[in-house]
Amino acid sequence: MKNFGIAALFLLGFVILETAVFSNIIILPAVPDFILICSLFFSLHNGRLYGTCAGFAGGLFLDCLSASPFGLHCLLRTILGYIWGFFFKSLNVSGILFPVLYGVTGTLLKALVLWIIALFFTNVNETYEIFSAAFAFQLIINGLLTPVVFKFLDIFKNTLVLNPEKVR
Repeated sequence: MKNFGIAALFLLGFVILETAVFSNIIILPAVPDFILICSLFFSLHNGRLYGTCAGFAGGLFLDCLSASPFGLHCLLRTILGYIWGFFFKSLNVSGILFPVLYGVTGTLLKALVLWIIALFFTNVNETYEIFSAAFAFQLIINGLLTPVVFKFLDIFKNTLVLNPEKVR
């Protein structure tokens, strides 16, 4: 429980960075998705349950600080945390190339899941235009920031990653 509380503090810090700082930089066509990257990290290191909970917590923080329909980010990031949790301890999370690929794949998966959610909920108007400059920017920036965020979170690995005997 202590591990998840500390992870939630990191998620809250990244949500504030994302919503208060990066969303106010006018020259950026899209905001980097730090919560997606953190959920990837937690899912790949701790499994589906932890990734799902981290996705939900990060989504809840985003829902409280954004103008999107309440619950959209919770649902989206919970699903993404669960999906990435299937790859727990089976993917290489060190280095630069693989995390870049995970960031790009995670962004594409986020766009797909958001599109599927929008099919069922008509008040969701936050879908991506796949061939837009804003989506291409977010795809590239998420890919480039994933190894940086992974290395930053690796510094706190003893606190954020559960012991192997605690993970199912």
